[in-house]
Order: sequence, then structure tokens, then C-alpha cells
Amino acid sequence: MKNLKSIALALVVVLSTLSVTAQTKKVDTSKSSIKWLAKKVTGQHNGIINIKDGALVFKGKKLVGGTFTADMTTINDLDLTGDYKGKLEGHLKSEDFFSTAKFATSTLVFKTIGAKGKDVYTVTADLTIKGITNPVTFDITVTDNSATTKFMVNRTKYDIKYGSKSFFESIGDKAIYDEFELTVNLTF
Repeated sequence: MKNLKSIALALVVVLSTLSVTAQTKKVDTSKSSIKWLAKKVTGQHNGIINIKDGALVFKGKKLVGGTFTADMTTINDLDLTGDYKGKLEGHLKSEDFFSTAKFATSTLVFKTIGAKGKDVYTVTADLTIKGITNPVTFDITVTDNSATTKFMVNRTKYDIKYGSKSFFESIGDKAIYDEFELTVNLTF
């Protein structure tokens, strides 16, 4: 009888440990995407950036963590062609914007996660661009093998001031808006 109680207790401990153990799901970078949209007074540009690596962490079905690395050297514009496309991509990679020769990657690390609704979480994360880290907050929807989110980033918080009316008041219709939009689709 004593052995049976010991075995039952051991089984409860093992099952409890299994149920609270976190499961990390790696992002399939070939099926995942980061799309960007930047606007200026006279128009807009959009494109993609490749995800270098990433993972979401779950306890059971509950999202409890995440970390991602974007390969900033892959900034790609999708709305231009030819010389204009090359010039814009080169400018975005330059020190005026993302300084990709010096800062080849950007990272996003989840810090706090709260349930908002069925399969929807509110995340506050540390976003690091050009070696500068600031918090961002966004909602993310998670299903069985995918997650999606859309949020705004204020580029001036990362020392990206080129064309910003916040810093260059007389720039007129050449102004580029401070915030750009990221739409992230993850498959894991």
C-alpha cells in the first residue's frame, strides 16, 4: 500500500512537471514574413524584411514568450523597379536609416503577455533597432501553427531622423512620417 501511494505521488509530480514545462516552437522562416509600409507626405513605399530566426514559447496552449531576429540587410522594396528600387533600398540600408553595415539585425523580445480574448494576446516587447532598445505594445493572434500581428514603430526613437518633420520643420512636402507599419505573419 505504501509503495502504491509513493508511485501515485511520483506520477502526480511527473505529470505536474510536464504540464507546466514550456514548449518552444521555432518559426519557419521560409513561410513567415515581415512586411513594412512607410508613408511620406507625397506617397508611400512598402516591402519586406526576412526573418533570420525566431520562436514562440507556450505553456500548454497559452503564449508565454517569444523572440525574433530580423535580417536588416534584406530590406526589399516591392513598389519600385529598376534604378529607383535600388536607390531606395540603398538609402534605407544607409546611415540615414537602418545602418545595416553596422547593425545587420534587429530583435524583438517579448517581456509581458496578457490574454485579451480567444487566441489574442497583448504583448509588450523590447524592440532593438540600430542597437537602441525601446518597448512596443501590440496584439497578436495565435492559432495552431501561425501567429499574426500588425503594429506601428516610431523610427525617431531609434535615431532614424532623416526626413522627419519632428526634427526638420522646414522640410515641407519632402517629409517622411515618423511611424511606419509592420505586418508580421509567422508560421511554426
